[in-house]
Amino acid sequence: MSFQPDILGLSARAQEYRSKLSAFMDEHIYPNESTYHEQGRSGDRWQPRLIVEELKLRAQAAGLWNLFLPESQLGAGLTNLEYAGLCEIMGRVPWSPEVFNCSAPDTGNMEVLVRYGTKQQQEQWLKPLLAGEIRSCFAMTEPDVASSDATNIRARIERHGDGDREYLLNGRKWWTSGAGDPRCKLCIFMGQTDPTAPAYQRQAMILVPMDAPGITITRMLTVFGYDDAPHGHAEMNFEDVRVPAENLLLGEGRGFEIAQGRLGPGRIHHCMRLIGLAERALELMCQRVKSRTAFGKTLADQGTIRANIADSRIEIEQARLLTLKAAHLMDTVGNKAARTEIAMIKVVAPDVALRVIDRAIQAHGAAGVSGDFFLADAWAAARTLRLADGPDEVHRETIARLELRRHD
Repeated sequence: MSFQPDILGLSARAQEYRSKLSAFMDEHIYPNESTYHEQGRSGDRWQPRLIVEELKLRAQAAGLWNLFLPESQLGAGLTNLEYAGLCEIMGRVPWSPEVFNCSAPDTGNMEVLVRYGTKQQQEQWLKPLLAGEIRSCFAMTEPDVASSDATNIRARIERHGDGDREYLLNGRKWWTSGAGDPRCKLCIFMGQTDPTAPAYQRQAMILVPMDAPGITITRMLTVFGYDDAPHGHAEMNFEDVRVPAENLLLGEGRGFEIAQGRLGPGRIHHCMRLIGLAERALELMCQRVKSRTAFGKTLADQGTIRANIADSRIEIEQARLLTLKAAHLMDTVGNKAARTEIAMIKVVAPDVALRVIDRAIQAHGAAGVSGDFFLADAWAAARTLRLADGPDEVHRETIARLELRRHD
């Protein structure tokens, strides 16, 4: 990889973590990629992969655990900028973040509990998530409305029971990532508490045990034909689900506030991982074209291929620097002040990753779209991130609005 963290003045601590993580990937992750997929093809695809569970123990023993959390008493205490290089390394193998307890949606849900959870909520849910004992999901998007505008959400969270000691939940959700995992014990559910309130004060978030009566997973969704087992993306029905009132996060009407606090770090984590995915695709492309000959010379000597390699390197470096700038601003001036950069990189990183992966697929010929290489799977994963955590169009609207405001 060309990125050198010392150029940007990163701490010795961050560089030490980077060396440890790279060594762990070389020793334990890359050699077990085939094992991971073989275990998924044999037996119940929706059960946890044994290799991941084994590697989690090694990662914990190596001190490579909960690296995403800046709170030093809970995680590694790294800044967003320090974590960026580590997240990029993990992103090179899409399933590897779970090994280090750094995978979505758990990371975002843990951050919600750290920032907004009560001590009781943290004791019940945050501790087992930090320990990797359970997993979680996040239920926001709905099939019946355009959920890119979250004011459209129609699911309800209504007071219920004597003394309003419970909430009653009703609604349909989909793309609830992580819900297919049998270890998923917690769902963070977003719905309306007061439909008559101002648009951004109608929603709330509440902690819902996945074994609560009235929750039904109606189907598991595919992404370009991939089911993303063992975690998956679920369509779910919530019918008269009773939840204790103390499970509400922060308060009624505070759902958008929580969502903004959750999605900022989540978006940049996605972008960091995408840079790693693009880097690996470029590496595979270079290896492939140096080893194949057509029309009397190697593919690496073909002009169009060389142009694709050059463009890929240029685009990756540009995307990385914008990601690092966003991370630096999040650390120094806060997520809200960094919202323009977060929105920009959320548009740029998936687009760059898709272009680089597509060039790598082209360089591999028909092999590129097969299951023999990770490129087809990587392309599908990257394409979803033009939609996840807000579609490109919403982020472009944010960027334009903030830019125009500068010229008032």
